[in-house]
Amino acid sequence: MPEPADPAADPAADPAASVRDRDAVLHAVSSAVLAVTRHLSVREVLQVIVRSAARLLDAKYAALGVPDDDGAFAEFVAEGISGEQWAAIGPTPRQHGMLGAMLREGTPVRLPDIRRDPRFEWWPKAHPILKDFLGVPITDGDTVLGIIFLSNKRTPGGFDEADEELLTLFAAHAAIAITNARLYERGRELTVVEERTRMARELHDAVSQKLFSLRLTARAAAALARTDPERAAEAIERVERMAGEALTELRAVIVELRPAELDRHGLVESLRKQAALLDRLHPMTVAFTTEGEPPGDRGLDLAPEIEVAVLRVAQEALHNAVRHARAARIDVRLAHREDALVLEVTDDGAGFDEAGVHGLGLPSMGDRAQAVGGTLTVSSAPGRGTTVRLEVPA
Repeated sequence: MPEPADPAADPAADPAASVRDRDAVLHAVSSAVLAVTRHLSVREVLQVIVRSAARLLDAKYAALGVPDDDGAFAEFVAEGISGEQWAAIGPTPRQHGMLGAMLREGTPVRLPDIRRDPRFEWWPKAHPILKDFLGVPITDGDTVLGIIFLSNKRTPGGFDEADEELLTLFAAHAAIAITNARLYERGRELTVVEERTRMARELHDAVSQKLFSLRLTARAAAALARTDPERAAEAIERVERMAGEALTELRAVIVELRPAELDRHGLVESLRKQAALLDRLHPMTVAFTTEGEPPGDRGLDLAPEIEVAVLRVAQEALHNAVRHARAARIDVRLAHREDALVLEVTDDGAGFDEAGVHGLGLPSMGDRAQAVGGTLTVSSAPGRGTTVRLEVPA
């Protein structure tokens, strides 16, 4: 005679257990979606989506790709792959094989072994071995915003129909978050354009006229140098005075654009908070340390334009490391050495060939350093990480 079934072992036979399971799933989805909506940059939203989906469905690997119009991916983020693995894998995938099929077909795909599906083609030698597979398109109406896929479920048995339904539900919320993030970034870009236009007007009104007068006076001094040295000396004095006035007004514009966090927290705490925020948001470790007497202590106050330059260079270097380096660790160091303040942002990621790199904000960081009398150096090599070093007078 068979033994009676244990209700605790069969959720379907235990309505209370079924309700608890359903509530747990809804709580997980709600927590993940709320985590997504707290972050407004598109890249951060994608990373939170991937991380949340991997936790929600207990997958070892997760990835999300946003297609571009050239057969590649404008954004591609993954969970479960280290920076060293990314460096060995190489460039992000193109829209081929299963990824391309999902973009074209726009329907979920659930497989016990992706390698046995005829749509699968290949992956790079260093790519982790994927077996059980669950992929869902992220759509906005008829538009495919991207695809999210999971592989190698930690729980034996692979992904089931309930997992597919859950990831489909999650993808619908992810579409809203991605759309909102894109709208926010576009709005921010418009704000930046408006701010640059305002700055251009202020610089023109406050500084350009003085610089024009300064140029004319300098020409007059040069013309008088041989015929009337006394008047030439007076003109040179006027040039010096006008140059000082122009510099003062230019600094006033810079101070007006000073980030609010510097006034609230100071440079050291602003950098510490930036590193702590990125450490929470991203899978890599982001650490901040100081050496020597920090700015603000015992007479080591920095000029406002220097504080702005240091903070902006740190933010740009961190952005590059988080987005491009595929690093496991990023270290931010601020050191006071004699008459100089030194900022270093170092990652252990993929690195790059310094001779062939373009973009990454390097020219703007260099311009910021030069504007405050500092120097910027960038050291990197493929597979050996990157160090951005800024030294400014203190």
